Amino acid sequence: MNHDIAEGKWKQMIGKAKAAWGELTDDELTRAEGRTERLAGLIQERYGRTRDQAELEVRRFFENNRDIL
Repeated sequence: MNHDIAEGKWKQMIGKAKAAWGELTDDELTRAEGRTERLAGLIQERYGRTRDQAELEVRRFFENNRDIL
């Protein structure tokens, strides 16, 4: 996945991210800017996932939403 593209399309994906991780606020998702490491960190913190689990969730999220990218 190209991180620059993900960042640029992030605003379009915030709604889908909110559906996937409803405990994250709109502000947190906006500040993540599509950066996988920031998003994984938020998921790790909010949901009590390990770093590897959070990174896997984020990777799968972007793979499943390639239509937007």
